[in-house]
Amino acid sequence: MDPVAAKFIGAGLAAIGMGAAAIGVGLIFGNFLSGALRNPTASDAQFGRAFIGAALAEGLGIFAFLVAILLLFVK
Repeated sequence: MDPVAAKFIGAGLAAIGMGAAAIGVGLIFGNFLSGALRNPTASDAQFGRAFIGAALAEGLGIFAFLVAILLLFVK
């Protein structure tokens, strides 16, 4: 296999993490909204935790993007 082709395949596999992060953020806020609609009095206490979870998921997505960019552009 050509090393350039392997580099592109590796970057594509690393980019899957960005999609997984988007799915994770959707699940976090979807479950938060479901819980907030069931118990509106507890939603204020859980709102900060939802943002912390979303920030961690987005951080993993940005890390996957960084790995993909490094695989593509670093010799």
